[in-house]
Amino acid sequence: MKSAFFSLLIMLVALGTTSAQRFAIVDVAKIMDNMEEYTAAQKQLDQIAAKWRQEISEQYDEVRSLYNKYQAEQVLLSDDERKAKEEEITAKEKEVMDLQKQRFGQDGDLFRKRQELVQPIQDRVQAAISEYADQKGYDAILDKSINVGILYVSDDIDKTKQIMAKLGIKAK
Repeated sequence: MKSAFFSLLIMLVALGTTSAQRFAIVDVAKIMDNMEEYTAAQKQLDQIAAKWRQEISEQYDEVRSLYNKYQAEQVLLSDDERKAKEEEITAKEKEVMDLQKQRFGQDGDLFRKRQELVQPIQDRVQAAISEYADQKGYDAILDKSINVGILYVSDDIDKTKQIMAKLGIKAK
């Protein structure tokens, strides 16, 4: 966080000391939150995640049921039967943990689905910002939604509304 703040500070100082440098600020989160297709994609992702969480929860319930049943029967089982039941429970638990990692892991299904649904929208916003910067002669446009130490932004340099208009977005 400090590193990002100092990088931003150095960039702002460099922009200020070099004559004819122009920069602006936009709030990408506000732009995205006002895009119907983005909110629809987020809703779809939430529904998918909820479905997968339910699926995993049900499978963990099965593991608990197997374990409880094993606990109740344990004294009646032979050593080989106990070992077999323990291996069955362990295998089922590993299976559920693998599914959870597959769905919600760092490069899991939810991450890929998010890339599939949200990346095209982000690319469109980025293209609009780049085009706006080129048209208006800006050398840098910073995103105030990432909160890298920007404490105040003048309405004169906040171009969020202009980018939203360029994309045909009405503020909610």
